Amino acid sequence: MPRNRSGMWFEDFEIGQVVEHAVTRTVTEADNVLFTCLTMNPQPMHLDAEFSAQQEFGKPLVNSLYTLGLVVGIAVPELTLGTTIANLGFESVTFPSPVFAGDTVWVCSEIVAARASRSRPEAGIVTFEHCGFVRDDTLICRCRRTALMRRRPGSREE
Repeated sequence: MPRNRSGMWFEDFEIGQVVEHAVTRTVTEADNVLFTCLTMNPQPMHLDAEFSAQQEFGKPLVNSLYTLGLVVGIAVPELTLGTTIANLGFESVTFPSPVFAGDTVWVCSEIVAARASRSRPEAGIVTFEHCGFVRDDTLICRCRRTALMRRRPGSREE
């Protein structure tokens, strides 16, 4: 069992439970450029200030996949650090508003489903809805993801 654990055990999750995460993160231009280049995305709306100045938003947009990763990552310490077995997938992902360098992202998560695993008695399956916000509480990302979570030691249904 991992020694570094702050995440919740499967038994700790309750449907409807909402967590406002303590960690926030201000996105920098370097974050956006590095992520965009590392993922081989040459889209000028992320990398080219002159190109972006002539587009709808007037400045470079933060790469949406970076936004998704950041929103999920901010949720990790309180929910899943050391207690996730595997991320099983994303049911939906939306980006209703853009993110720009200098925006500070904060996240809240809701538990929307939880059930014991039928094939793994040491685990349960939890579905999270993560919502990321910036500025004046503008929603910038909403995603539903499902994870295979560890049960509390000694509480396995066997």
